[in-house]
Amino acid sequence: MQAQLISTRRSIGARAVLALLLTLGMATTGALVPQAVQAQQVLPDFSELAERVGPAVVNIRTTERARAGRGGAPGSPEIDEDLLEFFRRFGVPIPGQPQPPRRGQPPQQDGEPTQRGVGSGFILSADGYVMTNAHVVEGAEDVIVTLTDRREFKAKIIGADKRTDVALVKLEASGLPFVRIGDVGKLKVGEWVIAIGSPFGLDNTVTAGIVSAKARDTGDFLPFIQTDVAINPGNSGGPLINMRGEVVGINSQIYSRSGGFMGISFAIPIDEATRVAEQLRTGGKVVRGRIGVQIAPVTKEVAESIGLGKPIGALVANVEAGTPAEKAGVEPGDIITKFDGRTIEKSGELPRVVANTKPGTKSTMQVFRRGNYRDLQVSVAELEAEQTRRPGERSESKPPAPVGSLGLAVSDLTDAQKRELKVKNGVRVDTAEGAAARAGLRENDVILSVNNTEVANAKQFESVVAKLDKAKPVTMLVRRGELVSYLVIRPGR
Repeated sequence: MQAQLISTRRSIGARAVLALLLTLGMATTGALVPQAVQAQQVLPDFSELAERVGPAVVNIRTTERARAGRGGAPGSPEIDEDLLEFFRRFGVPIPGQPQPPRRGQPPQQDGEPTQRGVGSGFILSADGYVMTNAHVVEGAEDVIVTLTDRREFKAKIIGADKRTDVALVKLEASGLPFVRIGDVGKLKVGEWVIAIGSPFGLDNTVTAGIVSAKARDTGDFLPFIQTDVAINPGNSGGPLINMRGEVVGINSQIYSRSGGFMGISFAIPIDEATRVAEQLRTGGKVVRGRIGVQIAPVTKEVAESIGLGKPIGALVANVEAGTPAEKAGVEPGDIITKFDGRTIEKSGELPRVVANTKPGTKSTMQVFRRGNYRDLQVSVAELEAEQTRRPGERSESKPPAPVGSLGLAVSDLTDAQKRELKVKNGVRVDTAEGAAARAGLRENDVILSVNNTEVANAKQFESVVAKLDKAKPVTMLVRRGELVSYLVIRPGR
C-alpha cells in the first residue's frame, strides 16, 4: 500500500507538472516546443564574433624611462590582495603600479626602460593603422603592439587627441586582419554588444552586455555610449562590437568607486573616433572650431520664465573678450538655439557642433534674447592646440627652477586648460624631481591645493611653499586625467 501511495504521488506530480508546462506554453506561444525554441533564440552565442573579430584586436604595452622611487598613479585602482597574488604568480603586469624585477635580475636603474602600462587597440586597415585611447599611449617612450598570433611590432604614434581620448598608431606591416566599422546611428538601447581587450594584461578577453544608453553627456566633445559590458584597467582602447561583428565604439571609461568594474562603462562612438583618427592620420593633430563662450544648461524653470517654452539650447554664461562671439554681438544671458541650421537641444551639443565646424567658416547662429529670436553671423576661430610634450622634451621657454626641497617646478594653467579640466584654480607640474618624484608626482599633473590651501597660480604656489616647515610632510591634492588624489611629499627622504 505504501509503495502504491508513493507511485500515485509520482504519477499525479508528473501529470501536474506536464499540465502546467503545457498551460504556460499555450498561454504565450500556443505550443510548448516553440516556446523553448524562442527562449533559445533570446540568448546569443558570441563565439563566432570572437573568432572573427579577435585577430584584429591587439594588446598594447608602453614603456618609459625608469625614475627612482616612482609611485603609482593617483587614483590607481585598489586591487584585492588575492588577485594581486594571482597576477604575481602568472607574471601579469598590474596597470598603474611599478613592476618588480624578475627573480635574479637587478633592480632597474634610472633611465632604463620600464613597463608603464597595458591597454588594448584594434587594427583599422591591412597596412597597420591601429586605433586606441590617447591615455593608453600618453607619455610613452615605446609602444609595443602584440597580435593574437604572438607577433610583436614597435608602433609609431601618428597622433593623439586628449580631448576625445583617441589615438592612432602605425605598425610597419601589411596583410593584417582588420575590423569593420559599424553605423552608430543604427545602434539601439538594449542591443547586445561585446568587448574584446586586455583587462589587467589578460589579452583577448571577451566580455558581453547590452547598450544601456546612448549620447551620455560625460565629455565636452563626445556623447558616449553607455553599456554594462565588463570593462577593467587594460580594456581601454579596445573595440565595442555589435552582433554583426562591426566596431561601434572604443571602450574608454568606467564609473567606479573602487577602481574596478561596477556595471557602468562608456565607449567613444566610432563615427566620432573615426573623424578624429582621419585628422590625426592626415595632419597629426585635430583642428577644431571655437566661438569663445562659456555655457550652461537651460532649466525648465528658466525656459518657462523667459518665454522660451521648453528647455532647449545653451545658455551663454560668459563671452570671452576679443572672440568671434563678442564680435558677432553675443551677450551673456543669450540662449543659443541653433547653429548653422542645426537645433541645439541640449547645451552639451553646442561645443561639439562648433568644434566640428572648420575654422574660418562664417556661420549663422540663432539666439533667444529678451523674448525674441535673432540671427547672428559668427566667423568660427580655431580652438588652440593642447600643450602636449613627449617625455624629456622641454618647452621653448626656459622652465622655472624646482621649488626648494620639494623638487617641483610649476606653471600657470591657461584659461583653455581650466575649461578642459573644469577647474577654477591650480598649477601645472612642469618638473618633478627628488622628493616630489618619490611621492609619485609627474609632469602635467595639476596641483589643486597644498596642505588644504587652494592654489590659484604659480606665484601663490611658490609663496605657500616658501612658508612650509621644511621638516614636515606636505599634502597635495593632485589631479591626473579625470582622477583626483592626495599625495604626501616627504622632504629630505
